[in-house]
Amino acid sequence: MHASTRIAGVLTGLTLALGGAALVAPAAHADVTACINQVERELQGGEAPESVRTACYVGLTGDHEQCVSGLTKGGVTNGTAVSACRVAPE
Repeated sequence: MHASTRIAGVLTGLTLALGGAALVAPAAHADVTACINQVERELQGGEAPESVRTACYVGLTGDHEQCVSGLTKGGVTNGTAVSACRVAPE
């Protein structure tokens, strides 16, 4: 009986660990995608260059100023950069 309790505990732990990872990963990706999509709307259908993608990933870490700076250096207007970087860490 002691072995079955241990196995049940291990299975519960694995379920929680794998389930938690599955819940976190899509959210992070969606936030970066929202940032990139805002910039692409300004580009009127053009695909965002790698510099925009990098800046949005920086915004995901919570560094709002660096995100805005990276986007404006890439030719994005300040207003769009601020709003795009605001959605990145959410």
